[in-house]
Amino acid sequence: MTMTRARTVMAFDYGSKRIGVAVGQTVSATAMPLEVLRATNGSPAWHDVARLIEAWTPDLLVVGMPHNDDDAPHRLEAAITRFSRRLRGRYQLPLEFVDERLSSYAASTVGGTRLREVDAMAAKMILETWLECSRSSSTASAR
Repeated sequence: MTMTRARTVMAFDYGSKRIGVAVGQTVSATAMPLEVLRATNGSPAWHDVARLIEAWTPDLLVVGMPHNDDDAPHRLEAAITRFSRRLRGRYQLPLEFVDERLSSYAASTVGGTRLREVDAMAAKMILETWLECSRSSSTASAR
């Protein structure tokens, strides 16, 4: 039996005004919302991102990338790609994308979620999607 190393993963739900952040780990495949960062023209206060990365020391970053049903590029795709390149460049961490179609909508329907917490809940859902896909692919490759 092969033991996989526990990894800490940090996820981002990008928005031009707010960026939700969540963190989780691969052993229990659990995630929790951390906070919502304010963004100006799509750029966060990078010192806030650095503070979270320093506190949680993630092994991997995950960024939600929305996809349209007709496979046309989403209106935020270029901005999310730019944000992701900056994340990878600044912190020298591996980065993966996950389809985040409707994550903000789903987060807003979670009972008890305040409007200001929606983006962090969306980041949590993005991370849970990544964790599930990661777990599914490692289970399939172990067969």
